[in-house]
Amino acid sequence: MLISKLNPEELTPEQLVTILYPGDPKESELYGDCIMVFGNGNLDRAKKAIELYHEGKAPLILFSGGDKWGERDEIEAISMKRFAITQGVPEKAIVIETVSNHTKENVLASILVLDRALGLHRIKRIIAVSDAGHLRRCLLTLRTYMPNWIEFIMIGTGTVPPPNWWEIKPIRERAKKEIHSLIKYINEGQIEDSEIII
Repeated sequence: MLISKLNPEELTPEQLVTILYPGDPKESELYGDCIMVFGNGNLDRAKKAIELYHEGKAPLILFSGGDKWGERDEIEAISMKRFAITQGVPEKAIVIETVSNHTKENVLASILVLDRALGLHRIKRIIAVSDAGHLRRCLLTLRTYMPNWIEFIMIGTGTVPPPNWWEIKPIRERAKKEIHSLIKYINEGQIEDSEIII
């Protein structure tokens, strides 16, 4: 079924997880030309990217994220870069994008950074890191705006799903809100629609 045709109010917790989280990649596919991190104001995503870098999954990390329309004291990408350097990632292995304020802008603003760092025509696979519940939106946004020859491996932070997540009201409400947002952005034409088996 197309995501745009779903009724969020009729979805079970298991179906919500299936929609929001694209699933774990095969270990044999877990490598790329770059690890792209979608910023969010904390360092969980940066920690996962650093771990992947140290495991040799990609030679370059791209930290993406601005100051959230002035709401953040520090630009997200800069704070993640500074943290990565303290964790042993060489500065030459890091590029940053500092102007984006949301997922679509993360992707759009990263295209030029990636082209200057690696050459878009040379990139075959990107490992994208975000919160588990944000991965479907990231994937659809990447597929909509990045060149179609690039593959995307999606890596989520945290447990997927957290134990008893449906019983935790803030997490449950956030998941439902994310489904509504996905449908809205698809219907507006901001991200591509996708068939999903639920």
